[in-house]
Amino acid sequence: MLVRLAIVLAGVLVAMPAFAGPMNADEARRFVIGKLFSFNCFEGTSGAGRVHADGSVSGMVRFGGAAGARYVTLPPGTLRVRGEAVCGVMGSSETCFDLYRTDAQTFRGSIAGLGLFSCQFTRRTGRAELVRNAQRSIQPELAASSNR
Repeated sequence: MLVRLAIVLAGVLVAMPAFAGPMNADEARRFVIGKLFSFNCFEGTSGAGRVHADGSVSGMVRFGGAAGARYVTLPPGTLRVRGEAVCGVMGSSETCFDLYRTDAQTFRGSIAGLGLFSCQFTRRTGRAELVRNAQRSIQPELAASSNR
């Protein structure tokens, strides 16, 4: 029994590095492009969206925890690869990000060098899950607005 437990533990420890750790641009591309992610940021911004192969982004966002989510799209080329980094371009300004994969479904993103100010991204399986989760978070707002 102890030997089996040791083998299972060794297998888990060997597999962990495959999931956790910094992601370079190629790893991030494989992990993120075309997939749906929900996100929660340190200052209360949350939402869900998708990064497309052309560097465009689309999704719902609730800024700073404010009531009411907005549909947002960012044009092709907004997210780009610079060497081994993933960077975002808004107007003439470019900001690069540190991306850290925390498990098979989740990664943390922050502005390069500012790890404290991060967002946690979790892969979602599709619309049905997103709608189910959105209904849960919207219900308290509906209840509060109907009591006014």
